[in-house]
Amino acid sequence: MKKGKQHNTKQLAGKNIDVDKEGYLRHLDDWSEGVAECIAQEEGIILTQDHWAVINLLREFYHTFDVSPAMRPLVKYVGIHLGKEKANSIYLLTLFPPSPARIASKIAGLPRPANCL
Repeated sequence: MKKGKQHNTKQLAGKNIDVDKEGYLRHLDDWSEGVAECIAQEEGIILTQDHWAVINLLREFYHTFDVSPAMRPLVKYVGIHLGKEKANSIYLLTLFPPSPARIASKIAGLPRPANCL
């Protein structure tokens, strides 16, 4: 990884991609499913259909509202689109530990949610 002034360059899915100091993509257009797989692997996550459903919802949320959702809005959005049984933080925590909104946004190629630790 090469250090830049305010960002790093990472090799993800065969491409050199600019990321910030926490590994979030600096350019949304750099995202692909292959990049998502690489970021997930770095986070110790193997993506399943359940992960992809949340990732795709996150990207939809971002493109609709121009912001990455914090946990509460994410849970609500998941409930609306994936069903009430999945609309809880425990479900999301099993998919994206230890911070679902933060980790899922990172894998989805989105900026870090403002209210996430």
